[in-house]
Amino acid sequence: MAFDSLTEKLQNVFKNLRSKGRLTEDDVKTALKEVKMALLEADVNFKVVKGFIKDVQERAVGQDVMNGLNPGQMVVKIVNEELVKLMGSETTEIRLQPGSATTVIMMAGLQGAGKTTTTAKLAGKFKLKGKKPLLVACDVYRPAAIRQLQINGEKQGVEVFSMGDKNKPADIAKASIEHAAKNGNNIVILDTAGRLHIDEEMMEELQQIKEAVTVHQTILVVDAMTGQDAVNVAGSFNEKIGIDGVIITKLDGDTRGGAALSIRAVTGRPILYVGMGEKLSDLEQFYPDRMASRILGMGDVLTLIEKAGEEIDEDKAKKMASKMKKAQFDFDDYLESMAQMRKLGGLSGIMSMMPGLGAMGAGKLPDLDSEENEKKMARMEAMIYSMTPEERSNPDLLNPSRKHRIARGAGVDISEVNRMVKQFNESRKMMKKLPGLMGGKGGRKGRFKFPF
Repeated sequence: MAFDSLTEKLQNVFKNLRSKGRLTEDDVKTALKEVKMALLEADVNFKVVKGFIKDVQERAVGQDVMNGLNPGQMVVKIVNEELVKLMGSETTEIRLQPGSATTVIMMAGLQGAGKTTTTAKLAGKFKLKGKKPLLVACDVYRPAAIRQLQINGEKQGVEVFSMGDKNKPADIAKASIEHAAKNGNNIVILDTAGRLHIDEEMMEELQQIKEAVTVHQTILVVDAMTGQDAVNVAGSFNEKIGIDGVIITKLDGDTRGGAALSIRAVTGRPILYVGMGEKLSDLEQFYPDRMASRILGMGDVLTLIEKAGEEIDEDKAKKMASKMKKAQFDFDDYLESMAQMRKLGGLSGIMSMMPGLGAMGAGKLPDLDSEENEKKMARMEAMIYSMTPEERSNPDLLNPSRKHRIARGAGVDISEVNRMVKQFNESRKMMKKLPGLMGGKGGRKGRFKFPF
């Protein structure tokens, strides 16, 4: 995640604080100097950092903290609360028009920020909430942008309104509102053109759209990878056309993440969503408290639970859990579990949201989704797909001649098949022991609670 390096540095600072029985004012000031450097290195705006450290220091050197039973933990708590405040305290929803009235949303941003993909992702979110969105192709300068919106709209099951690239964006926007009124679309999302840099022509075009139709929400899409530039872009857009909120893309990438900590303080506008991957489902609502928790290495279990609720079939999950408890897990279940894990962002993504594991920081959390491990998983899948349906559902059928046939079908050595089957059987043996750990027959009650 974007904040891995910052998380690791903050964890080291807090570890030193917690190890001290009592804290002096100098201890706190020294620790906050290190926090300041970590934030600046994460590309957080200098003025934002200065104000943040001042607020934390004023609270951290108070009598209640310094004379408390565990001052180190109190300082961490204060840093957490100030981080939440910095990012907006409360989660902000996109404001929709009351009742059945149509809400018009204009998406703006520079070229390359992922605006068109984000527009389709947002439409998918609204559709899940029972709305009937209409995507509108107002980027007439890049024919590829119109096609991209149409492809993504089709994947999301959302209608796309286009008049090609020969009409003015303002006219397209106006016609789309009429189309929405006739077809019962209660949300219209305008995908406007971006530029490589902010220029008057782009701003004038956005103003023309606003004059042609009533825009209820103007949402800016910025790229987290551009760091401080993202903050400057947000400030300029807000000053020139006025924005109601921001979506930050590519926050899952190898970036320092300072934009997420600076935008609210610089523009006064809330962060609405964050893009955490390339899939059309990889758009997360922005929760300041959860993001602060991730940054401090405390995990984000609530987002993981919500993501699981959206991505995983509950009936399938219950059946699989039941099979695991009875040690009846087969190779078909293994394939299903890998598919579900990928939907949640891979094993590394899941681990990064778990308390304690996210705190391990960059370079310490194993990259379980590395290219090498992906190749291993692909080979395992090839071996399983080389089995007959009967072999997948009954692994006990796998005798030496069947294993040789599977190895040939998957293009691997027989030793790889033997290794995978051995690991699979050992996993099933472990599952047989789980009832005892859960307080079942012969087990000590309460030692282990099954997580499903």
